[in-house]
Amino acid sequence: MTTLITGVRGQVGRTVLDRLHAAGQPVRAASKAPAELTVPAGVEVAELRLDAPETFGPALDGVRQVFLYAEPAGIDAFVTAAGAAGVDHIVLLSSSAVDSPTAADNPIGARHLAVEKALAASGILTTVLRPGGFDSNSLSWARTIVDKQPVELPYPQAALAMIHPGDIADIAVAALTGPELRGRTVSLTGPEAVSFERQIALLGEALGREIPVVRVSPEQAARQMSVTMPAFIVDALLTAWAALADTPQPVADTTESLLGVPARSYAQWARENAAAFSA
Repeated sequence: MTTLITGVRGQVGRTVLDRLHAAGQPVRAASKAPAELTVPAGVEVAELRLDAPETFGPALDGVRQVFLYAEPAGIDAFVTAAGAAGVDHIVLLSSSAVDSPTAADNPIGARHLAVEKALAASGILTTVLRPGGFDSNSLSWARTIVDKQPVELPYPQAALAMIHPGDIADIAVAALTGPELRGRTVSLTGPEAVSFERQIALLGEALGREIPVVRVSPEQAARQMSVTMPAFIVDALLTAWAALADTPQPVADTTESLLGVPARSYAQWARENAAAFSA
């Protein structure tokens, strides 16, 4: 039973592919530019572009399961093609933004909600994973920390229950290989809420030096973030962080509750990735 993996350039998609392949499961890596992919020997590669329905048939040929990143463009045509190809299970990497009662008014939530609705209407059994912030989001501080500059934060006390990408991959693999999670919708977090200030301190511990933190205004932060992010994402993040500065994000499902395996901590992620923050 071949599993088609989308988003193999992403940290979760690539880990899912590697783990399924290592377990002897037939997998196919999908990409807009398959010639540019580097995958383990024996892994099939296929072109898949949601804006090009002619790529659907070859990519889905012989596929029974799909690990899918949430991309609303072309999703209706894709799920129609998946059903016609005999796909009987899709594991969707969605977002905890969909959990909000105002998800449809939130650009991030609306994007993922559109994909969830298309899959629900398709009749294909779907497992929905809704993680919140990834531990690896901290890589946005890497250049600043490498340069030994202070990290500027608008809401240092905002506490997020960040999740290790490896935990998301573990849960996705479990959904693709066993019956326990099939067809469920689960909201995912790490094992505890950790403030930005504490995250910086843990990175400092992993590096063996103190990393200074400077508080800036939300307006200053918005200007800095807008260099690399669309305005709608900047607004959504700042709004969420302001709320989490007063009320830490609650812990949802983790690998502990779903798989009986301790969830990886932010401190573990910091140790594993310390090299990215050193010169």
